[in-house]
Amino acid sequence: MPVQSSVTLVVIAALVALVALVSLVRGWLKYRGRRVITCPANEKPAGVRVDARSAALAGLGRWSNLRLSSCTRWPEMANCGQECLSQIAAAPEDCLVRNILTKWYEGKTCAACGKPFGEIDVAGAKPAVLQPDGVSVEWGAIPADKLHEMLAVASPICFACHTAASLVREHPEVVVDRSNCGPYPGRGSKV
Repeated sequence: MPVQSSVTLVVIAALVALVALVSLVRGWLKYRGRRVITCPANEKPAGVRVDARSAALAGLGRWSNLRLSSCTRWPEMANCGQECLSQIAAAPEDCLVRNILTKWYEGKTCAACGKPFGEIDVAGAKPAVLQPDGVSVEWGAIPADKLHEMLAVASPICFACHTAASLVREHPEVVVDRSNCGPYPGRGSKV
């Protein structure tokens, strides 16, 4: 009997550990990433990050212990009461930068090639944002507190067009323009 009791205890302990691990991972996934909130102090957008590790640990005990790990209004507002956390707690997915961007691309086509955007894979090659000055920027280069402002004037551009434009802009010495060669380079157009 003692062997069977030991096995039962080990199985129960393993299940409890698994449940705790799943809870930790869910909490971390829920609160990681850059977010845009409206700062209660000045009613303007601010870019923030939640301390996802402490949020995940708090989830184990079912108590709310959200706190920011960074804010674009710091260091001057570092001692604020972090009232903005109520916005994140109420709608954690809605203020996430990657979710705001993926929704922005819905129903749009690339400003350069005209290809429609399908579902955006946030883990893979992401499209970019084409600024009014014609320069495209990657998601990570857009300050979270300027995101809504940027999206109001920008156009969507696919990953391939962004990469090509970036290559031309950053390394013009390696780019060869063959736009006058026709479909058969060196032989002119096929008639």
